[in-house]
Amino acid sequence: MFTGIVEEVGRVRRTEGGELVIECHTILDGSQLGDSIAVNGVDLTVRAMDHESMTFDVMPETFRRSNLADVQEGEAVNLERSVTAATRLSGHIVRGVVETTCRLHSFTPEGDAIIARFETDAEHLKYIAMKGPVCVDGISLTVMAKDATSFSVSLVQYTQEHTNLMQKQPGASINLETDIMARYVEQILEARATTMSASTQ
Repeated sequence: MFTGIVEEVGRVRRTEGGELVIECHTILDGSQLGDSIAVNGVDLTVRAMDHESMTFDVMPETFRRSNLADVQEGEAVNLERSVTAATRLSGHIVRGVVETTCRLHSFTPEGDAIIARFETDAEHLKYIAMKGPVCVDGISLTVMAKDATSFSVSLVQYTQEHTNLMQKQPGASINLETDIMARYVEQILEARATTMSASTQ
């Protein structure tokens, strides 16, 4: 489990087959083999590490659902170590299970902030609520606007400077994890509706 608070922006050193090697420094502290690390919001397990990098194995299903299949050598990636009992939950509960990718539509300046707009399909947009949490490329953000095809978030200066988002161009593929609580509520309501329907037959 993660919080969506990016600890470090690392660099892809090598990607070959199912192996992904990330150059990093901050997240090496206290990490061990077998630990979970969020890479652009994807929960990956550390297979090997040295004094300046971590190596991960990426499953085909993960490549299909995330933007990790498209990362290039030298590309910036957001990194976060998994939470501990002593971790402050400054963002929101993030599972590290990327459901799909969305597309960066635009950046619009608003004072010191930047409004980032992302396009996604209706199936995933229904789990994104106004003023609710959303996780894009491993970053915990709050939804400030939503329409039939997209949602928008506001990036404060810290987020602009300490994540990889401002290095992206419109059209870029961005990992998306929607609100798990919305999914739980939907499943409960669906189960209740099914039960009520069966009881009236």
